[in-house]
Amino acid sequence: MEVELRILQLPVDYREVKQRVTRIWEDLQPQLAVHVGLDASAKAILLERRAKNHGYRDADVRGFRPARGECLPGGPEVVASGVIAGAASKRAAPEGVAVAVSGDAGRYVCEYTYYLSLHLGNGRAALIHVPPLSHWLPASVLGKALQVIIQDMLEEMRKPELKAWFAENSTSVIPAQGGQLGDCLFREN
Repeated sequence: MEVELRILQLPVDYREVKQRVTRIWEDLQPQLAVHVGLDASAKAILLERRAKNHGYRDADVRGFRPARGECLPGGPEVVASGVIAGAASKRAAPEGVAVAVSGDAGRYVCEYTYYLSLHLGNGRAALIHVPPLSHWLPASVLGKALQVIIQDMLEEMRKPELKAWFAENSTSVIPAQGGQLGDCLFREN
């Protein structure tokens, strides 16, 4: 598969995330946005099934908290991903790394980002929480595992019953330079 790749690293800042995620969907119009976030307590790669609109009480790196702990005033309480179920059903442990499905993305900037992306993209988004890099999970292994998972998501999107639901471009995430993680855009040619 030929793809166009764009790496976008988002800050741990609610207001900046809201602006950038909105621009991603308005300007780039991706078929799929896959966000990768660090979960320091995770022992496996976690595929988050859904995101919630309320409960964002912890301050971001600038000390900001969303008003009323709400991501999107008037938005639905929960938005589910259209790609996690199929990709998760394959749940083979790529590169020997455990993969699990989660229903609680943590109510911090990662889930806030995910909610916005799911809402703006009509469910065409995913959030993957990854454990910290370590001797058992070096960047090269994590990168390969994410590649397998994202390929599964893209295959899921190609299923005839979902094609009408998804647009023409696709977005995904892989580790950025320097071992940091960020958002990346894949556009099929």
